[in-house]
Amino acid sequence: MADTAVYTVEGMSCGHCVNSVTKEVTGVSGVTDVKVDLEGKRVTVTAEGPIDDAAVRAAIDEAGYEVAG
Repeated sequence: MADTAVYTVEGMSCGHCVNSVTKEVTGVSGVTDVKVDLEGKRVTVTAEGPIDDAAVRAAIDEAGYEVAG
């Protein structure tokens, strides 16, 4: 069963931002899908099983953006 988590991400403003976040988060073990809502500042992550929250947050940070909250 797939798990889904939604993150609010600050600092994304363009297609390059979307590509950077998508690339980094897709690299997290178990992640099967990443959807970025630029206007809503949301990143929705789907994974096969439990989502490694710390790894997703680290991947977003590695892309140069910050998870709010």
